[in-house]
Amino acid sequence: MTGSIDQEQQLLTIHTTVANLDDARQLARRVVAGRLAACAQLQPIDSLYFWKGELVEEQEIRISFKTSRGQQPALMELIREAHPYELPEISTTPLQDVDPAYRRWLIEQVQPSGAPAPAQEPKKEPEQEPKSPWQSDPIAER
Repeated sequence: MTGSIDQEQQLLTIHTTVANLDDARQLARRVVAGRLAACAQLQPIDSLYFWKGELVEEQEIRISFKTSRGQQPALMELIREAHPYELPEISTTPLQDVDPAYRRWLIEQVQPSGAPAPAQEPKKEPEQEPKSPWQSDPIAER
């Protein structure tokens, strides 16, 4: 492989945060459906930061997109365009020592348009909102 191919196929995680699960799912679906990321992971976090001179403390959802260096510019641009925040966090972490089978799968998922589409349709959301992992289950606690 040439250096440019290696660079294009370097794997990354691109992170951003949004205010709620609905915004996170909407952005994640748009990115994954557009094949800019192979997957998106949504995690609840507590954030503390200064914004416009005020200390803000709130819950957010971190979205971690698994993608390739080749898709990074388009993915970051889509996040900027679609993000509900005035100034979104967009950061990148290189993935190292990635399992070869996972690497192949990820690269296949983020092929540019015109590449073969995945054989399987994405799973539809259930009618009812599934319980988020950070919420307790009163039935299980009995």
